[in-house]
Amino acid sequence: QVQLVESGGGLVQAGGSLRLSCAASRSIFQIRPMGWYRQAPGKQRELVARITSGGRTDFADSVKGRFTISRDNAKNTVYLQMDSLKPEDTAVYYCTIDLPYTRAWGQGTQVTVSS
Repeated sequence: QVQLVESGGGLVQAGGSLRLSCAASRSIFQIRPMGWYRQAPGKQRELVARITSGGRTDFADSVKGRFTISRDNAKNTVYLQMDSLKPEDTAVYYCTIDLPYTRAWGQGTQVTVSS
């Protein structure tokens, strides 16, 4: 199975930036959709951003204009650049990759934005 490992989370002040990365444990020779979800305390897990096999990107309305998703297929890695962070962005962020019959999830990385 594909293993995903997120990194780049941490504590940042409001208005600051973080870049999350998610690397697959083995080579993925066929481009698959990847994305980022997040779950804040007491909240439902929500889709933050995704990038399709064709390179199309989508973002939650709450992060449009502030977050950017990109991928490096040679490194089997997806990135989430987060700018102008708000306290409401505080959550555990999870990376996903859509395989033919399942969606693989990373373990999550904590992002905390202080006010």
